[in-house]
Amino acid sequence: MDFFQGLILISTVHLLAAASPGPDFVLISQQSLKNGRKAGLLCSLGITLGLSVHIIYSSLGLAAVIASSETLLWAIKILGGGYLCYLGYKGIRAKASNQADDMQVANIPTYSTSKSIGVGFLCNALNPKAPVYFVALFTLVISPDLPLYQLAAYGLWMMMIQMTWFSTVVMLLSAPKVRAKFNAIGHWIDRILGGAMIALGLKVLLTRN
Repeated sequence: MDFFQGLILISTVHLLAAASPGPDFVLISQQSLKNGRKAGLLCSLGITLGLSVHIIYSSLGLAAVIASSETLLWAIKILGGGYLCYLGYKGIRAKASNQADDMQVANIPTYSTSKSIGVGFLCNALNPKAPVYFVALFTLVISPDLPLYQLAAYGLWMMMIQMTWFSTVVMLLSAPKVRAKFNAIGHWIDRILGGAMIALGLKVLLTRN
């Protein structure tokens, strides 16, 4: 498989993977609706940086080791599932706010820049399904004699796809009309998304394979 064939294959598979509902999508939705466009984009950046962790260890051949090690996968499941449950717990504790409260905190971000990036980074980096996904994906396009620059190009391209997709989601969800409607029932949406995050966390913790 030549470079451009591999690029097309990676683009197709990874775009479908990025667009599928999962912890990253739920987190981006929550951040964009609750904290606005900047928080959503920073969280998207964090998720993209988290993806680089998987790309690096996969390029070193460690993805197969992680995917075949029950101990390592168990540890990642505990960390990843626990973190998702923690984020979900914060969401379901959301309370309704009155108009005065909304005006008072309108210009005060819930998360700092570093925390917004960090939340996204951990959500992606601690995903226990990632090693298995990258083993399957990299097996399709990577050979032992693949030049380093091609490997780097594949990795950067995947990160660009990830950032572009989630940035698009953020722009849609942070539109003024969407956020205006969200403000009226924001605490309920927060609770629903929090519940979804807990469900995903429990699924991670309870799934054997």
